[in-house]
Amino acid sequence: MAPPPARRALLAAALAAARRPPPRPHGNGNGRAPGAPPLPAAAARPCSGARGEAAAGSERDGALLRHLLFKLRATGPVTVAEYMREALTNPGQGYYTRRGGVGESGDFVTSPEISQVFGELIGIWYISEWIATGKPKAFQLVELGPGRGTLTDDILRVFNQLASLLSKCDVSIHLVEVSPTLSEIQALMLTGGKLQPNPEDKSAYMKGISKTGIPIFWYRDIQDVPQGYSFYLAHEFFDALPIHKFQRTEKGWREVLVDIDPEVPDQLRFVLAPSSTPATENFIQPEETRDHVEVCPEAGVLIQRLASRLEKGGGAALIADYGHDGTKTDTFRGFQNHKLHDVLKAPGTADLTADVDFSYLRKMTQGRTATLGPIKQREFLKNMGIDLRLQVLLQNSQDTATQEQLLHSYDMLMNPKKMGDCFNFFALLPHHRLTHPDKKDNPQSRAPLVPVAGFGELLLK
Repeated sequence: MAPPPARRALLAAALAAARRPPPRPHGNGNGRAPGAPPLPAAAARPCSGARGEAAAGSERDGALLRHLLFKLRATGPVTVAEYMREALTNPGQGYYTRRGGVGESGDFVTSPEISQVFGELIGIWYISEWIATGKPKAFQLVELGPGRGTLTDDILRVFNQLASLLSKCDVSIHLVEVSPTLSEIQALMLTGGKLQPNPEDKSAYMKGISKTGIPIFWYRDIQDVPQGYSFYLAHEFFDALPIHKFQRTEKGWREVLVDIDPEVPDQLRFVLAPSSTPATENFIQPEETRDHVEVCPEAGVLIQRLASRLEKGGGAALIADYGHDGTKTDTFRGFQNHKLHDVLKAPGTADLTADVDFSYLRKMTQGRTATLGPIKQREFLKNMGIDLRLQVLLQNSQDTATQEQLLHSYDMLMNPKKMGDCFNFFALLPHHRLTHPDKKDNPQSRAPLVPVAGFGELLLK
């Protein structure tokens, strides 16, 4: 279905805008030499099916491992969720609080780090939804776990290019980030150092102004973000939330726990709980047919909060992550230096992740919002016009090295064997966005619903 003329013009103009900064280099954005070869495909985190041997090499036991060993000796085995929470967000030694290795020099590369086009198309998606809902006078863009700030930076560039369209709209950016290190990186990228460390709004721990004059706020929890018409963004965020793992046995479901290996006292191992745990009773559904299940209750709580906010204030939530629709089993894995890493080895030094169960997210909305997807990343980006955007960038490129980089980035994002089929897009929208209110007097008078960009093909005529 073709979009209405106004939205069609918006999409075409944004996709074909000629004046853009040069394509961002691969990786951390610090600038590779023009002739430098592109990153290999292995730089992106592989899908859960690519479980293989962990990265080789000896590693010293860190402070976090010693902390965990002491804790396990004192209290006994812990859940996988508790282990993940310690490994990723321990205040002193957690991976994200201390490191957060996104980019070429880190442990994994995300789609926004690979190509500016990814973020630009997401920015267009939000503008499209803003237009479809009547151009409210204000909106908040709320990103959960913004990484280095690359995605928000790309979206802000789109907002700036469409400044005349947004001239009467009060736009603000709200970033939910627990890592002091990453928040500093984000602030430098987005504001160039224009910061207010102790803002008057005490719910935010930092405030700044973007290079284009848009206010930016930082929070440690989504509950601190003001209510109101908002667009929420979670790109590779849900996969890092702690999971509980369960195994079906002859005696029923048992939770998988983490304990000290008695044969190697300074190493960890997985064990099965001897009896049912509270998590087993609460999280395993009676109709479950799989023999191994991963459940992320924190994701469920967060989805409920997003659904409640959308129900009250309006807007939309876009979730992009690798995952499945209730079909996969054992997806828990680690990454270090762009290679698979043993999840129980050297905790705090590697990224730990598990595929998102979109069927669980859908269920946890509890009917408060409508949902769309999941659909494959290559489908979403194609529907958003990535092919047209690529052609414009190629035409504007002056050298073959840049063109090769653009083509390589496109392949990384769209190739089914790389990111194209690994990653999925999933949206939460208020019910009224997808259904007409009852009009018993004259149903024929209803205007046709505006299609949601990305989740169906939009014809740019």
